[in-house]
Amino acid sequence: MTVDDAPALLRRMMEAAIAAADPATVLARHLPEKPDGRCIVIGAGKSAAAMARAVEQAWPDVNLSGVVVTRYGHAVPTKHITVREASHPVPDAAGLDAAREIIRAVESAGPNDLVLALISGGGSSLMPLPVPPLTLEDKIIVNRLLLRSGLTIDDMNRVRRRLSIIKGGGLALAAAPARLVTLAISDVPGDDPAAIASGPTVPDPTVSEDLSHLVSRLGPDLPPAAREVLISTPTQTAAFDVDFRMIATPQMSLEAAAEIARAAGVTPVLLGDALEGEARELGIAFAGIAKSVAQHGCPVPVPAVLLSGGETTVSIGEAKPGRGGRNTEFLLSLAVALRGQAAIHAVAVDTDGIDGTEDAAGALIGPDFLKRASELGLDAKSFLAVHDSYSLFDATGNLVRTGPTLTNVNDFRAVMIL
Repeated sequence: MTVDDAPALLRRMMEAAIAAADPATVLARHLPEKPDGRCIVIGAGKSAAAMARAVEQAWPDVNLSGVVVTRYGHAVPTKHITVREASHPVPDAAGLDAAREIIRAVESAGPNDLVLALISGGGSSLMPLPVPPLTLEDKIIVNRLLLRSGLTIDDMNRVRRRLSIIKGGGLALAAAPARLVTLAISDVPGDDPAAIASGPTVPDPTVSEDLSHLVSRLGPDLPPAAREVLISTPTQTAAFDVDFRMIATPQMSLEAAAEIARAAGVTPVLLGDALEGEARELGIAFAGIAKSVAQHGCPVPVPAVLLSGGETTVSIGEAKPGRGGRNTEFLLSLAVALRGQAAIHAVAVDTDGIDGTEDAAGALIGPDFLKRASELGLDAKSFLAVHDSYSLFDATGNLVRTGPTLTNVNDFRAVMIL
């Protein structure tokens, strides 16, 4: 293993992590018994269309119908299941229409029918159905506030479930008395079913919690209707049976990447599939671990690669931000902290192919990154200060562009020390 081989190996590890969550590969083995009646397929998320196609391929002899909604640009051809597209991460009218169509589909199910729910990351914003008196415009404002709030994904989902008819088990209640089975691809730390797309087919574990403390975190621009719902006394929802099957998770993807590393003679160190916190702070922490490996062989000797997943946060504050997502911010912070230390390479991407709202999955760096940026007259610290990581990596040619991968197991980070 040489320094020159590092970028190619990092890309192979990234590709293995994404492939491990490909619905075409993993979905069929998790399907339930075929129903006596109809199979009504519904779903939401960045993988929803790819999952729907995988169901059709696995069950060509089943009476399939239904509708799923995915992000713009993530649709694939299907024969029997309707695919809708809508906006992510901020909801739009197309998502509202799709949510209503999904509710109508499950309400038509009878006791002999199977409702097969295909849930993946992004489903929360793609399937907006606000509780009265909230409007779609209110939900759009709330989503924008959440994205800027710095709240953890758990707290964001607490808010989203409370403000929705369809989330927090609402979809499951609408599907009764049909049998409901959920196939899910996890994009959340800890693989909590209630957090994936805000849990439309599982009970809300926070249904009785007081969420008034989150109101202040969302600020004075929070719509009055949303404020009233969040501070009101919660009500319990009816209980229901849950058949929830996880078909792909961040940990599975990390293990797939680790196998690629081992085959190349590089020791993988799995640091967790549920890392959270500020992206730039995590970058500093990983730089410290990488330096320890390089200088002291601790916790493992070189060559080694630090692997992690999860969902970090970028807190914007009041200043107008530049362009970039949490993975490019992590990587830029890492590069600044490493100060061009030799023989350390890294990649950080969102496994859905889109880091934030940009057209890149993330970026890949080597020890010469800061020097090349400086030669272009670009100061990495200045770009990091204004959250403009995308612009810097675009200028230096370090962005990783995969296009939509049609899956989503959250972020994939690999820091290799040779």
